[in-house]
Amino acid sequence: MSEQVNLSRKMHDWFSRQMESTRLHLARPDALIQLAVMGLITGLLAGAVIVCFRYLIEAAQNFALRGNGPDAFESLTPWMRFVFPLAGAIALAVMFRWFAKGLYVLGVARVLERMAYHQGHLTLRGFVLQFFGVAIALISGHSVGREGAHIFLGACTGSLLGQKLELPNNAVRTLVGCGTAAGIAASFNTPLAGVIFSLEVIMMDYQLASFIPVILSAVTATVVSNAFLGNAAVFSVPIMELGSLKEIPLVVILGLLSGTLAAGFIIMVKKIAGKGKVWPIEWQMMAAGISIALLGMWLPEVMGIGYDTINIALIGGYSAGLLLLMAAAKLVATSICSALNVPGGMIGPSFFIGATLGAGFGHLMIAWLPDIGIQPGLYAMLGMSAMMGASLQAPLAALTALLELTDNPQIIMPGMLVVVIAGLTASELFGQESLFITMLKAKGLDYKQHPVLAALRRVGVASIMNKDFMRSMRNISLEQAHKLLESKPKWIVITEDKKPKAILPGIALAGFLEAEQEEPLEEIDLMAIPGKRLELAPIHLHETLQEALEKLNKGEGEALYVQRMSAPGIWRIYGILTREQIESSYQL
Repeated sequence: MSEQVNLSRKMHDWFSRQMESTRLHLARPDALIQLAVMGLITGLLAGAVIVCFRYLIEAAQNFALRGNGPDAFESLTPWMRFVFPLAGAIALAVMFRWFAKGLYVLGVARVLERMAYHQGHLTLRGFVLQFFGVAIALISGHSVGREGAHIFLGACTGSLLGQKLELPNNAVRTLVGCGTAAGIAASFNTPLAGVIFSLEVIMMDYQLASFIPVILSAVTATVVSNAFLGNAAVFSVPIMELGSLKEIPLVVILGLLSGTLAAGFIIMVKKIAGKGKVWPIEWQMMAAGISIALLGMWLPEVMGIGYDTINIALIGGYSAGLLLLMAAAKLVATSICSALNVPGGMIGPSFFIGATLGAGFGHLMIAWLPDIGIQPGLYAMLGMSAMMGASLQAPLAALTALLELTDNPQIIMPGMLVVVIAGLTASELFGQESLFITMLKAKGLDYKQHPVLAALRRVGVASIMNKDFMRSMRNISLEQAHKLLESKPKWIVITEDKKPKAILPGIALAGFLEAEQEEPLEEIDLMAIPGKRLELAPIHLHETLQEALEKLNKGEGEALYVQRMSAPGIWRIYGILTREQIESSYQL
C-alpha cells in the first residue's frame, strides 16, 4: 500500500513539475508546440460541446414541430406560432431572472469584452446560460442564430480549459481564439472561415503563434462534427456564376443595398437596446416574445434561424415581393431579439436577410433585364456574404464562408466586390460599427483595441521576468551581506513581516560594502543604505505584460514580483519585473 502511495506521489510531483515548466514556457509568445497541443485539445472539447448542443436543439425541434424538421415553424397553426415564442420568453425570463446574476450580454459581444478587459476569462455560468438559453430561444422560434452560441461555447470551452490548468493569460487568450474557430468550423463545416473569423474579429492577431493552434482547433472540431453530424453542406447550392460582365453594375448596386440594410440593422439594434436597457430582464424577454409571436403568426418564415427558407431562396423559390418582405420582417425580428438580450447569434439571421434581399433583387432584375440571363440564387449567395461582412465588419470571414459554403471559386470575384462595397457603405457612408461593438456599447459596456496593448497581451510576465535575485530580511549582518552577494544577483528582494517590500540593486549593496566605513559594521539596514530602491507590488505568474503595465500605471508599485501559490498558503516568487523590462519587450 505504501509503495502505491509513493508511486502516486511521485506521479503527482512529476506532473506538477511538467505543468510548471509548461506554464513558464507558454508565457512566451512563440511557444508553438505547447500552444498547438492545447489548440488540438480545445478543438476536440469544443467540437464535442457543439455536437451535444446541436443534438439537443434538433431533437427538441423535431419533437415540437411534429417531425417536420428543424425550423419548420410554417407547419404549426397560427395559434401555436403565437404560443411557442411566449412560452420560450417565460422560460428565458425565469432563467435569467434567477440564475444570470446580471450576466445578460452573451455571444460574440461578451467574448470581445472579456478579451479586451479580462484577458479572455469566461465563466461557467455564462457557458450554462448560453447553452440552455439559446436552446430555449431556438426551439421556441425566436429570431436568433446558433452560430453566435457556437462561438461563445467554443470560446468558453477554451477559456475554462486554460483557467483550469492555470495557464498564463496570454495562452488563455489563444485558447479563446481556438474555441472561436472551432465553433464556426463545426457550425458550418467551414474550418477556414472559422480560422479567419477568429483571427479577424476575436483575436485581431495574424502571427504564426496564433495561426497554428487556431488552425488545428478548427480542423479538429470539424472532424468531430463530421463524425457525428455528417459532412453535408448547410446550404444546397448549385454551381452558379455571372452570366456576363454586364452584371457587374448589378453586383455594385446589390452591395450598396446590402450595406444600407446592414446599417439600418445596426441602427435599429442600437435604438431598441438603448430604450430597453432600463427595463428589467424579464420585461425585455417578454417584449421580445410577444413581438416574435405576432410576427410569427403573420409570417412564420421569420421564426428560428430560417435555413430552410434560405435554401428555397437559393434555388430561385418565392416571389420578389415575398422575399423582400421576409428580409424586412427578419431584420425587425432579429433586431428586437438581439437588442432585448434574447440569447443567440446574428450570423444566421444576417445570412437570411442577405439571401432574401439578394434573391428578391435578382428576381426584380430578371423582370427588368430579361436578356442578361440573371440567376436569382447567385444574388442570394452574394447578398448573404455582403450582409454578413457589412453588419459584422468581417469581410475576410464573409468571403471565406461564401467560398466554403458554395464550393464555387467562380463566385469569389463578384463576392469580393459586393462585400467591399457593402462594408464601406455601412462603415463609411453611414458611420456604423459592427453589430457586436454596437451591442456592447448599447448595454453600457465598452470595447477598445490599442496596438501597443495588443502586443503586450500576447506575452506573459514569466517570459521576461528577471530570475536573478536573492531574498533578504531588511536588517542583516555583514557576513550575511557578503553571502548575499556571492551569486552576484541583479536584485535583492527586501522582505518585512515575511512579505516582499522593495528591491535594491545588488550592485548598490556591493558598492556600500566596498566603501570605507567610519565605524565597523555590525548590522546593515537595506532600506537605509545608498541606492535606488523600488517599492514592490505582487503580480500572478499567469498574468500578461498588459496587466503588469496597468498595475504600474495605477501606482500599485514601482516594480513587481511575480508569484504563484505553490502550496496552500505558500507563495513562491519566480522573478522581478520592472517598467524598463516591459518597455524593452515591446520595442523588441
